[in-house]
Amino acid sequence: MTGRASTSLLVFSLFLLLSVAVHCKTLKRDVKALNEIKASLGWRVVYAWVGDDPCGDGDLPPWTGVTCSTEGDYRVVTELEVYAVSIVGPFPTAVTNLLDLTRLDLHNNKLTGPIPPQIGRLRRLKILNLRWNKLQDVIPPEIGELKRLTHLYLSFNNFKGEIPKELANLPELRYLHLHENHFVGRVPPELGTLQYLRHLHLSSNRMTGVVPPSLGHIPKLTYLYLDHNQFTGRIPDAFYKHPFVKELYIEGNSFRPGVNPIGVHKVLELSDSEFLF
Repeated sequence: MTGRASTSLLVFSLFLLLSVAVHCKTLKRDVKALNEIKASLGWRVVYAWVGDDPCGDGDLPPWTGVTCSTEGDYRVVTELEVYAVSIVGPFPTAVTNLLDLTRLDLHNNKLTGPIPPQIGRLRRLKILNLRWNKLQDVIPPEIGELKRLTHLYLSFNNFKGEIPKELANLPELRYLHLHENHFVGRVPPELGTLQYLRHLHLSSNRMTGVVPPSLGHIPKLTYLYLDHNQFTGRIPDAFYKHPFVKELYIEGNSFRPGVNPIGVHKVLELSDSEFLF
């Protein structure tokens, strides 16, 4: 094959690829789900959602906060990040039809009501950020079905009830932020099985009982917030010997002095980058 023929074949192949990309349609399931959300009264503040296709169509760009990728002959929605725009109303159940989502970030809005149990359908989800809303009720146990979840941010809401032990079914979990809610009861000892957990924030709830010794054996645990609850008993000795724990904050409880209380009252200050948002 001559050089000119090889070049022509390459150009033709690129043309075919571009043609496929241009004419690739967004999965109807995702289009329907996001248009249903767009039609909700509380989402009218998202003015940049123009057109019917969230992944873009013709001269129209993808909707703001929507990230898509190509899988086979279709485009699918993989990320939805719509935060700090004063969205009001209940958590949009239609989101749980976006089965290819890896990131869902709706923080700093005015969402109300519970997280629907259908959240367990998002099996590819890695990051779930719902902090700074007005969400209520209990955490649905179905959240334990999100096996790929690495970051779970539910702080600064109005959640109540006990922390579900099903959170221990999230083997990849690294960040668990549940502070500034109304959780009661004991810390599930099952959380001690989360081998990759680094940040555990339970501050400013109404939790009681003793701190499970199993938490002191989480190998990667670095920051632990227990302050301003109603915990009793002693801090397990394992925390004082832990090779990675940098900060253990226990103020505002009824703990008895431990063997080595040095350093347990340090205040942890994190920059936004350390929260990965």
